[in-house]
Amino acid sequence: MSIAATEPWPPAPGGRNGAAAPWRFRRPSALPGFGVTFGFTVTYLSLIVLIPLTALVVRASGLGLDGIWRVATMPRVLAALQTSFGISLVAAAVNAGFGLLVAWVLTRYEFPGRRLLDAVVDLPFALPTAVAGIALAAIYAPNGWIGGLLAPFGIKIAYTPLGIFIALVFIGLPFVVRTVQPVLADLDREIEEASATLGATRRQTIVRVVLPTLAPAVLTGFALAFGRAVGEYGSVIFIAGNLPFTSEIAPLLIVIQLEEFNYAGATAIASIMLLISFLSLLAINLLQAWSRRRFGHV
Repeated sequence: MSIAATEPWPPAPGGRNGAAAPWRFRRPSALPGFGVTFGFTVTYLSLIVLIPLTALVVRASGLGLDGIWRVATMPRVLAALQTSFGISLVAAAVNAGFGLLVAWVLTRYEFPGRRLLDAVVDLPFALPTAVAGIALAAIYAPNGWIGGLLAPFGIKIAYTPLGIFIALVFIGLPFVVRTVQPVLADLDREIEEASATLGATRRQTIVRVVLPTLAPAVLTGFALAFGRAVGEYGSVIFIAGNLPFTSEIAPLLIVIQLEEFNYAGATAIASIMLLISFLSLLAINLLQAWSRRRFGHV
C-alpha cells in the first residue's frame, strides 16, 4: 500500500511531526471549482462594494487633504458626526443587552403568542424607514400617545437627540435578536446542567458558561446594529427635528450639501463617515476575534 493511501486527507493542520503547517492560499478540498467561485466573489464584491467606495474617496480627494481636514473640522460637521456616531454607539449597546434578553425569552420559554412576538421582531426589517419615522414621531410628539403622557413632566422625546436614540433602537433591535437567537437555540443545555451539577449557582452558570459562548454572536449583532444606525436616515429625520448643533445627523448634512450642489463637500463628509465607520467596525471585529479565541473552548 502506498504512503499516500495511509495518510489522512486533507492533511492535518499541524503536519506530520506536529509542526505548524505552512500558510496556503487554497486549502485542500474535495469540492471543485475554487478558481471560478473565487473569481466570481472578487468580481462581485468589487462591482458592488469596492469600486463605488473607491469612486467616493477619489471624488473627495479633489479637495486635497487640507480641504478634507477643513470640512472635517467645521463645527457643524463635528456636531453632526458626534450626534450620529455617539447616539448610534449607545443605541447599539442598548440593543445588544435587550436583544440578548428578547432572544433568550423567545428561545428558552414556551408561552401563548410566542410565534406572534417572534414575527413582530422582524417588523423594522419590513417597514419602510419613512413609515417608521412618521409612526415614531406621531407617538412621541408632545400631542402623541406617549409624548402627551410625558409632556406634563417636562420630558420631550420627539425633535430631540432622545428621539434619534429611540429611532435607532427601533431599527437596530432585530439585528441583535436574529444574530443571537440561532446560537442560543444550538447551545447545549447539558453544559448548563453539568455546571449546576458541579455546584455552580445560576448566576455563575450564566456569567461563566452561557455569556462567554454567546459573546461572539452578541458582538456581531452589536456591529450590525451600529453599522445600520450610523447610516440611518429615513426613520430619523422625522423624529429628530434636524436642528444644527442639536439633533442634526451626518447623513442629513450630506443630503443638504447635495441639494446645494456642493458635491465635493458631500463626498468629503461621506468619506469621513466611511473612515470612522471602518475603524469602528475593525475594532469590533478584532474584539470579536479575540472573544472567539478566548472563549471558543466553552
